[in-house]
Amino acid sequence: MTPEPHLQAGAAVKAADRAHVFHSWSAQELIDPLAVAGAEGSYFWDYEGRRYLDLASGLVYTNIGYQHPKVVAAIQEQAARMTTFAPAFAVEARSEAARLIAERTPGDLDKIFFTNGGADAVEHAVRMARLHTGRPKVLSTYRSYHGGTQQAVNLTGDPRRWASDSGTAGVVHFWGPFLYRSRFYAETEEQECARALEHLETTIAFEGPASVAAIVLETVPGTAGIMMPPAGYLAGVREICDKYGIVFVLDEVMAGFGRTGTWFAADLYDVVPDLMTFAKGVNSGYVPLGGVAISAKIAETFAERPYPGGLTYSGHPLACAAAVATINVMAEEGIVEHAARLGAEVVEPTLRELAERHPSVGEVRGTGMFWALELVKNRETREPLVPYNATGQAATPMSAFAASAKAHGVWPFVNMNRTHVVPPCNISETELKEGLAVLDTALSVTDGYTE
Repeated sequence: MTPEPHLQAGAAVKAADRAHVFHSWSAQELIDPLAVAGAEGSYFWDYEGRRYLDLASGLVYTNIGYQHPKVVAAIQEQAARMTTFAPAFAVEARSEAARLIAERTPGDLDKIFFTNGGADAVEHAVRMARLHTGRPKVLSTYRSYHGGTQQAVNLTGDPRRWASDSGTAGVVHFWGPFLYRSRFYAETEEQECARALEHLETTIAFEGPASVAAIVLETVPGTAGIMMPPAGYLAGVREICDKYGIVFVLDEVMAGFGRTGTWFAADLYDVVPDLMTFAKGVNSGYVPLGGVAISAKIAETFAERPYPGGLTYSGHPLACAAAVATINVMAEEGIVEHAARLGAEVVEPTLRELAERHPSVGEVRGTGMFWALELVKNRETREPLVPYNATGQAATPMSAFAASAKAHGVWPFVNMNRTHVVPPCNISETELKEGLAVLDTALSVTDGYTE
């Protein structure tokens, strides 16, 4: 559709936002939020009538695109029937959502604890692990993101943690595998895997195995760069956890529900964690929902011992109805398989061709609808296009790239030295090719900053 301009309405929305809305992760006087008038499918538009192809899927959550009619109808039907109810009761939408999720989780992750989003899912997974083991410490990697609440942000391994890191959260960070910027001087994926596992086990040894409750990993790190773990790494972490009685937690908040071309990224590696967190794509973000999928072993800990945690809106009926509809839509329309096919047949070959032509592209990596381009000043030295955690003038090359993409009708997802290609998992092939062509144009901008 071609949206109609509504300049006066847009000005009113913008004025109210600037007067009253406090935005996350932002210096409030330095931002200029776009006023959005509507969205449908893979597109959204502003009040001036400009339409954007959303290659960011919102914040990597609109896995089935905006305004899917079956999910909208399910929310409307649930609202007419029962808008809300306390979490201590059995409610049809909640029970059915849990059943559908448990059917798709790996192994025996058959119990579902619902939360309001990904960060509090991580908070509760860590609490469960500590109570299950009676141990205080939790290990997580640098180059990771687990959420903005207190425990989750301390688990995070990027600069968003720094301002909130109290040093008393019981978190120990270690290096995960990432061959392109290896911390282990590895030359092959096999070396990277072996050395990363050795580093992890050494970290555990020096921290004291009996003090470590859990290892928390993003199955495929998302905003940190979509760094696909090498073959054998997650299986190796599973073995280390079993060896020391450590709870293995996989964070699938971003990677789950079709994003990697599988229901969960863990399916790519044939690994089963003890706890798995989810959110975002579970209902395409239509109503806030997250959760923890719990193994039989962890669930048994709380069979006759109360779990000391909960949320007022745990398993909210509207959110769960949206999840039921979303999961059913994904199954009926083959969206997971569609994401896998387009990733293999369109995204990967196109991005690799772009990498050959654009000197600013250092590496291409990803799967399904979950891809990243690592941007560099120099391919030989792999010097990042902008410094780590760059802001202001130092981040000019990435700002220029984003501006070029937006000017050509594509809304990108950029983070530090990377642009991510994370469109809705049901994007059409034509739309996808349109977006990739715009990225080709925008990369000509970053090429101008190479040496």
